[in-house]
Amino acid sequence: MNGKPYGYHNMIFSWIDTISNNYPPPLDAHVVASVMTVWNKLQPDYAASMWTEALNKRLGTKGLDLPEIIVESEKRGMTFDKLLTIPEKDNWVYTDGQSASCVAYVLMMYKEAGLFEPISSSIDVTEFTIKDAYILNFFEANMTRLPSWCNKDDTVKLPFCQIKGRYRMELPGYNAMEPYAHMNERCASLPPDYVRDENC
Repeated sequence: MNGKPYGYHNMIFSWIDTISNNYPPPLDAHVVASVMTVWNKLQPDYAASMWTEALNKRLGTKGLDLPEIIVESEKRGMTFDKLLTIPEKDNWVYTDGQSASCVAYVLMMYKEAGLFEPISSSIDVTEFTIKDAYILNFFEANMTRLPSWCNKDDTVKLPFCQIKGRYRMELPGYNAMEPYAHMNERCASLPPDYVRDENC
């Protein structure tokens, strides 16, 4: 991925899984559309690289600007807020190359290594957040098999090795979730606690 763009194309959309249960108040899809519209007028080139191309991918179109995307979406009977919830696909390649955040890049390697088999074809890791990565039950569950230095001289025994850092990492739900088809594509998560449904 050297020389490729960071995952800004997909990061903007990976957290929007539902029409109304992902936006921190007072934000909603209408505010998002308004910001995109204003930004599209002020910085059309920037808007094109940030979200217009991604919205075109969701519609299966090319080269439409934001107003045309909204019109095309309405023609298809799809509201703009519904368009925003269409999951990012790992195989989408943008004009500046394949887009992946750091966590998506790591999970792409897991996927290539076969960790998501037999459901690999139904997993798009660009929909994952950092939490989604560490809750996967891909890691050593038997603490006795961790290296002896891992929790040495620590009053709290973590279920993982924290190699470096001044503060202890807290990873709620670490190593607890079995991957499932279309994982993280329809998960509500509202602030301030970002509590998710049981199967997300």
